[in-house]
Amino acid sequence: MSFTRQVTIRHLRGFSSKSNEAPKGTVKTFEQIPGPKGPLGLGNLFQYIPGIGRYSFDELHRSGEDKYRQYGPIVRETMVPGQNIVWLYDPDDIATVLDDRTPGMYPSRRSHTALEKYRKDRPNVYRTAGLLPTNGLEWWKIRSELQKGLSSPQNVRNFLPSTDKITKEFIAGLKAKMEAEPQSSSIKSLLIEDVMPLISRLNLELICLLAFGVRLDSFSEEQMLPNSLSSRLMESAETTNSCILPTDQGFQLWRYFETPAYRRLRKAQEFMEKTAVELVSQKLLYFNEDQQRLASGEHSKSLMEEYLRNPNLELNDIIGMASDLLLAGVHTTSYSTAFALYHLALNGSTVQERLFQEAKKILPDPRENRIGAAVLGSEASYCRAVLKETLRLNPISIGVGRILNRDHVLGGYQVPRGTVVVTQNMISCRQDSYFREPLQFLPERWMRDTKEQAHPHLVLPFGHGMRSCIARRLAEQSMLVLFLRLIRSFEIEWAGTVPMDVKTKLINQPDQPIRLRFKSRTA
Repeated sequence: MSFTRQVTIRHLRGFSSKSNEAPKGTVKTFEQIPGPKGPLGLGNLFQYIPGIGRYSFDELHRSGEDKYRQYGPIVRETMVPGQNIVWLYDPDDIATVLDDRTPGMYPSRRSHTALEKYRKDRPNVYRTAGLLPTNGLEWWKIRSELQKGLSSPQNVRNFLPSTDKITKEFIAGLKAKMEAEPQSSSIKSLLIEDVMPLISRLNLELICLLAFGVRLDSFSEEQMLPNSLSSRLMESAETTNSCILPTDQGFQLWRYFETPAYRRLRKAQEFMEKTAVELVSQKLLYFNEDQQRLASGEHSKSLMEEYLRNPNLELNDIIGMASDLLLAGVHTTSYSTAFALYHLALNGSTVQERLFQEAKKILPDPRENRIGAAVLGSEASYCRAVLKETLRLNPISIGVGRILNRDHVLGGYQVPRGTVVVTQNMISCRQDSYFREPLQFLPERWMRDTKEQAHPHLVLPFGHGMRSCIARRLAEQSMLVLFLRLIRSFEIEWAGTVPMDVKTKLINQPDQPIRLRFKSRTA
């Protein structure tokens, strides 16, 4: 039976529990799942201790690949006694877990546990721990209301003109830098030692305008200083994200006393919380004025306007969402953008050239032309393929975490309810059993005329189902606009080390500066 036929049949069955059951009598026990248990069954956490173990929380993709080679498509790792993680590599098993629709249950995960403690210790500011760590009905009550401003395609399209405007300013800033540089040839060029801080500032500027309706002027001389608001926000977000995995795993001693990792998280969150409260308070000052403008038929200028108008949301919920947007909305998009620029720069004569031809059709005169919703939907197909191929090779995280709501049979093993399961999509997407030339950057594999058959549960950079990234459409829109405008204006060349690897700090980030040379294109 062909792979396409198998996928179709499984889709029609809805990936029910029966679809992954082994024949009766052949199902093995949970204890029989292969994987590292540590010496004397005391746990494998020591393997992640720097200087002692063979693994690192900063290189989970390497440890994931190693376990896949040693144990196969399902692995049970005992971190400490009584704390197991089941790693899944088979897309059929991944589908079984992520497509679970147990009646009365909601997708659950164990993540951001230290952030949960921080927020629960501050009931005067937060009503819940927010979208990231919360589970169950409490999670769905806030998710179902908060997603209204972000899930609707029309709502996201309303922010496209602002996104395009700020991106044009960013491109103009790069051109100004190029003009200021001494040139040794007729083709103007600019070498930037690390583009990442600039991309992060762009995304911070975008998220603050779209979420709060304010401009931080992140590229101004004042905001470029280390102690400026924008600099501290980016630093605080990065610090928080780097503390999540170490505090989620192991004995979680921070629950009993303040460990160094928890202290760093707390201080970073205090600054982000203070900023979120100030920005939401600023919107409240103009709430009546905004209401009058909206009553005249205008659409909301920011997400906070949408949320403040929602009678089902408490002010504490809105502050929590504001903090989450500042935390998750900058670096996730920035890192994905950086990986895309790396791949484009390495494939200049093929991928980058084809994207340039598409961008030139969309933007014949980039100074005058605007990028509209219709363009992104139909004319930017190769740009979308570039983004999808980037996220196949370099997804936002290694996979998706879940706490099983009921017993499942996965890979022929009985896995009980309550087990923590993490999918290993990043590793699976790099196997030749699922993709032709899996380590090659080939956006053509996603184009209609040259499309390859791929299991629908392999490339899941934004998660899946009810618990997928709430701001996915907004993030994709911002990246597509940047790719089109950037490649329309510049040819980019990689000036760093090859290959570039990743650091798995909860979200995958490049392991080196994004060193790029920009060359001016003719108008």
